[in-house]
Amino acid sequence: MAQVKLILSEDVPKLGHAGDVISVKPGYARNYLVPQGLAIHATTGRLTELDHHKRLIEERVAKQRTDREAERDRIQQVSLEVTAQVGGEGKLFGSVTAMRVAELLLEKGIEVDRRRIDLGAPIKEVGEHTVPIRLHRDVTAEVKLVVLAANPPPTAAAPVADEEPSGREESRSDSADDHAEDEGSDD
Repeated sequence: MAQVKLILSEDVPKLGHAGDVISVKPGYARNYLVPQGLAIHATTGRLTELDHHKRLIEERVAKQRTDREAERDRIQQVSLEVTAQVGGEGKLFGSVTAMRVAELLLEKGIEVDRRRIDLGAPIKEVGEHTVPIRLHRDVTAEVKLVVLAANPPPTAAAPVADEEPSGREESRSDSADDHAEDEGSDD
């Protein structure tokens, strides 16, 4: 199938950096890259202007980088806490996802796209975690996330009432014996 040549206007993960000339399938270019403003068609005129565009793109990327570095410093000063239901051994019922981290940051006045939060896998354990946030291709912030237990996990030292459970077990076993005797008398 034919490929379309494009010049990237912005960094696209797993595809290239701003200013790169790439070849992609026509549908990807027509339906995603060009409408989103991530790329422009690489015509002969634009290819000759590429040097000028690269300078403009480099300036814009440098400005974005300085802005993202300031944002990184602000994010790294924040500490997030989330409370979740916990089962045995400190495992969560459910998990803390990138969307939840984005919501917690928004509560602190910092807006971050959830797709930039690089958890790898959702957090499923109580404790302190470091969450990387990719702000720019060269700038990554790390925010501290503390997952707390909403209900403390049961401990072995907790006293257990012996009378009720054992009384119930005896009555269950007695009724099972009675039922077994009833079945035996049908012979």
